[in-house]
Amino acid sequence: MRSTPSPPKASLDGSFQARHNRILSALPSEEFRRIAPHLTETPLTFKQTLFKADQPITRVCFPDVGVCSVMSVMLSGATAEVGTVGNEGMAGLALFYGDVIEPSESIVQVPGVGRMMPSDVFQAEMTRKQTLYMLMRHYAHAFLVQLMQSAACNALHNVEERTCKWLLMTHDRVIGDEFKLTQEFLGLMLGVRRSSVTLVAHQLQRAGMIDYRLGKVTVLDRKGLEDTSCECYTAIRAYFDRLLERLSPSLEAGL
Repeated sequence: MRSTPSPPKASLDGSFQARHNRILSALPSEEFRRIAPHLTETPLTFKQTLFKADQPITRVCFPDVGVCSVMSVMLSGATAEVGTVGNEGMAGLALFYGDVIEPSESIVQVPGVGRMMPSDVFQAEMTRKQTLYMLMRHYAHAFLVQLMQSAACNALHNVEERTCKWLLMTHDRVIGDEFKLTQEFLGLMLGVRRSSVTLVAHQLQRAGMIDYRLGKVTVLDRKGLEDTSCECYTAIRAYFDRLLERLSPSLEAGL
């Protein structure tokens, strides 16, 4: 089930918001205050390219709301989604491993807002090996689990199950029950033809689980999506929650 949103916390401008990046929100106050001047709140627009394949990473992105897709790019130019990043993580993970070039491409699949940090600042924070480093280490492991689970999912589960999983993971990362989504883009994310997406979308709509019109999805029956989804949604969600939330009791609350 979708978790109850955490209590509102202060954003960079002193206002309060119901959703925020889970890594940044777990930082002790002193550590967050040190990096706050280097975080820039930035709109994440639909189909915006955050990183191009084989290009230097100049900044990382901590999404507060919205979803970013990590895309594998073939020599032919064809692309396929291999992972997603939302408010549980960070886009630009190659920098954590000490690389400055990302072999994949990252684009915004669901609009929102994120906080950008220059790559040199992020790398300097990693050398400190304080809380942000510890959180990033756990997140990197959880992201690897997501990649492995997704590979198995694509091989073993049908399009309807995978679509429900994708919708649930997206629903977890947005505010409200509605988000922008085109059939063309969903087909790209799932690696299937648009006709397959159209058929599944109509089935889910007839079952009363979603409303889908004018390029927008509204989740109407979340439990129905959970019951129809493959086991991968629960497995991936539980792993992220376990790795990121088990650290919370030992950290100071708040940003």
